[in-house]
Amino acid sequence: MLISDIFRSEQGTELKCPLMLTRTPAGFPSPADDYVDTKLDLNQLLIKHPAATFFVRVEGDSMVDAGIHSGDILIVDRALEASDRDVVIAVLNGGLTVKRIKKTADGLFLAAENPEFGPLEVTKEMDFEVWGVVTHAIHQVE
Repeated sequence: MLISDIFRSEQGTELKCPLMLTRTPAGFPSPADDYVDTKLDLNQLLIKHPAATFFVRVEGDSMVDAGIHSGDILIVDRALEASDRDVVIAVLNGGLTVKRIKKTADGLFLAAENPEFGPLEVTKEMDFEVWGVVTHAIHQVE
């Protein structure tokens, strides 16, 4: 999966949307559940380190089983240190890619979340760096 665009997070922008008092069931709705509890600022909910947060648009289908689809926008926090099983933006031999980090006794791997793509072992001969950790994916429901 490739990165097609990178956007910096804008600090100071506030967008407060209504947050309903009750949870919305995926089954049958309740007609009495239409009370707004508070206003929710998506920046506060989704961005923990504003100066280190970027938005990236992805292309490709190697991460579909992780819920990341071509055209999605990922929220990437560069202040976080990547851990085993994190989805990351990685710089690999000069190119950016989205993959899951897997650390095993055999080494470090960048794994796709699609059975059509195998894992890629990161060797010391490769130019490799974790550019940032993916914290959220914004996906348009079809």
